[in-house]
Amino acid sequence: MSESVTAPATSTRAAVLGGWLRDGGFWADWAAAVGLVVLVVVFQAANPTFLSSGNVRSMLVASAILVVLSVGQTFVVLTGGIDLSVASAMTFGAVLFGFGISHGWGIGWGGVLAVLGGALVGVVNGMLVGNGRITDFVVTLGSLSAASGLALVIADGKPVTVVSVPLLKLSTGGIGIIGWSVLVAAVIAVLAHLVLFRTRWGTHVFAAGGSPEAATATGISVPAIKIAVYTVCGVLAGLAAILLVARVGAAEPAANTSFLLNSVAAVVLGGVSLVGGRGSVLGPVLGALLLTALANGLTLLGVSPFYQPVAVGTVVVLAALLTRFRR
Repeated sequence: MSESVTAPATSTRAAVLGGWLRDGGFWADWAAAVGLVVLVVVFQAANPTFLSSGNVRSMLVASAILVVLSVGQTFVVLTGGIDLSVASAMTFGAVLFGFGISHGWGIGWGGVLAVLGGALVGVVNGMLVGNGRITDFVVTLGSLSAASGLALVIADGKPVTVVSVPLLKLSTGGIGIIGWSVLVAAVIAVLAHLVLFRTRWGTHVFAAGGSPEAATATGISVPAIKIAVYTVCGVLAGLAAILLVARVGAAEPAANTSFLLNSVAAVVLGGVSLVGGRGSVLGPVLGALLLTALANGLTLLGVSPFYQPVAVGTVVVLAALLTRFRR
């Protein structure tokens, strides 16, 4: 009797598992997780130092900035938008941070300046997209240029060296292989998850991205949601600026476009719908870890840095193709 009961149950579970594996939507949602596992196996087999404690710590610390930017980008993409200015907002915040330090305002006020600078870029983006009803691509492309230009003007085109013991500890200290910057990124990711999935405002974000017309009909102010998500993205860019200065040891006025491209790539790899209304926080975090592991593994194998953008672009296109099968 027990065998007759167990066999159908086992076959049912196998059928469900097989259905998941054949479902393109499953692979689209979990592309980052599956890809990360594959990369770890391949790179560890090719170079045993890949999973050494020192290299794992290095990868985690390197991924912290991208994780914070990707979480901010996720808020915007969930509403069906995109923020092309996120890397420039981070650079602008970093320069303001350096400006505060160079004028003797201390780390605390410098950090406040960095966050306010990023928030300012976000608010302007949100108001122009939400209230001005201008295409997000055009608005954020313009603010990308404006924020980069302001950073160069404020810094006079020169990097500002920042020497600070607390910043040094933020970059190099930690618990085991988990650096303090990694813990900061993890806390931000957890808070973002709670906000999106445990609050009414988070529900409104998904609604505004899934169907703006239906959201408006239920009393949700879509323009206000737009302003809010771009502001969140800007604030997180300001926080990422602090992590960047701590890691580099200087406020660089030149924008690093790779952070912009990788933040969007991490969101795509994380299964967030580019038309809005569907996604998670865990997916982009895993996407950021995957991109960091990819760059690190290729470096360990001696692959020229010129080929790394090719690899990243290929991975992102493959992930985007998978989204075609998502229901």
